[in-house]
Amino acid sequence: MMRRTLGLLVAAALVVTVTPGTAAAHPHRPRPVVFVHGSAGSAQQYQLQAKRFASNGYPAGLVEAHEYDSTFTLNTMDQVWAGLDARVERLLRTSGADRVDLVAHSLGTFVVQGYLTSSPARAARVAHYVNLDGRTATAPPGGVATLAIWGEGDPARTIAGATNVAFPDQSHTQTVTSVESFIQVYRFLTGHAPRTTRVVPQRKVTLSGRAVLFPLNAGVPAGTLEIYQLSPLGTRIRQVATAPLSGDGTFGPVSADGDARYEFAVVRPGAPTHHFYFAPFQRTDTLVRLLTSAPGQGLGALVEAGDRHAAVVVNRNKEWWAGADELRINGRSVLTEANSPRAKRVIGIFAFDKGSDGVTDLSAPLPEFYAQTFITGMDVYIPARGLTVVSARERGTGTVTVLPIPAWPSSSDRSTVNF
Repeated sequence: MMRRTLGLLVAAALVVTVTPGTAAAHPHRPRPVVFVHGSAGSAQQYQLQAKRFASNGYPAGLVEAHEYDSTFTLNTMDQVWAGLDARVERLLRTSGADRVDLVAHSLGTFVVQGYLTSSPARAARVAHYVNLDGRTATAPPGGVATLAIWGEGDPARTIAGATNVAFPDQSHTQTVTSVESFIQVYRFLTGHAPRTTRVVPQRKVTLSGRAVLFPLNAGVPAGTLEIYQLSPLGTRIRQVATAPLSGDGTFGPVSADGDARYEFAVVRPGAPTHHFYFAPFQRTDTLVRLLTSAPGQGLGALVEAGDRHAAVVVNRNKEWWAGADELRINGRSVLTEANSPRAKRVIGIFAFDKGSDGVTDLSAPLPEFYAQTFITGMDVYIPARGLTVVSARERGTGTVTVLPIPAWPSSSDRSTVNF
């Protein structure tokens, strides 16, 4: 029965993607866009919007992300601002633009509002500021033209003097990635509506990004990155690249097919090989992020390992709501009101066999994981043989995405599936 269920899932929809369209030539010279993430965030949260910008004529790479350690263990606020200064100066020099546009989310709005009000010279280099579900203010920060987008929560939140838009049915991170948010941001930055909200596919793409220790966003200091093209069933067809990891963890660009799936494997001595899986990228992507942890540290150290069962992390930058979204692992529905209630704002899920007993128990979340911001953990027995099929049905759109991956034993390997 399980084999039949897996076969039906894979056959039904390996990946449901958007309908191709035609990107418009941009009617004005676009300014660089810099995204500043919030607590436990990364550039990954702006991948989708960057592709929507590119589908509307923005040059690839003109949308960047400014990453930092949101725990402020590795950096101070002044250091984060100094890094943003350097990024802005570089983008103005290389693009020839007069100013940049800044977009910030959650804790990132505290970072950027402080940046803009800290110095008239800093504010003068910013044309527009977008405040995504974060800090309120009594005036546009630094006098910069401001759009404030608010999700669910207190409807009285505003930035006085700004354009304020509320999406009361959207969750906190969803306000970063949603179509509705993109339309508002694009219109605010350019003065007109986008031609398309779809990710317009390209046949040949390049992929680049960083492998980072999360949530510090420090680069993986040592190791090797291996990149493989996958079959529709998630098995390796060929190796397309290998490169050492060091410094800030930067890799690429790597040439790829827009409609193919890829595996990124971070190989390090003394640590399980960490495999990362994605749906087809569709367009050139400069914000690929491989979120891992130092060997024996972080939440990864709490994952129980064994030769007979697999361990999987599932990420999506739109909160998982039990009862509205559906997530299945090998055909079993795993979202419950106990482990993924709407109020928890779950975007990252750790699934593994707690106790190594071969039994799934979804009656309660794993407390060490559930205690973390935006994270939950669940006791799911995933056999370490054949394939693991992870599938999701998205609330609102009904889109079904099915991502089969190899069922690596957790004693030697870990997997992250990115929707």
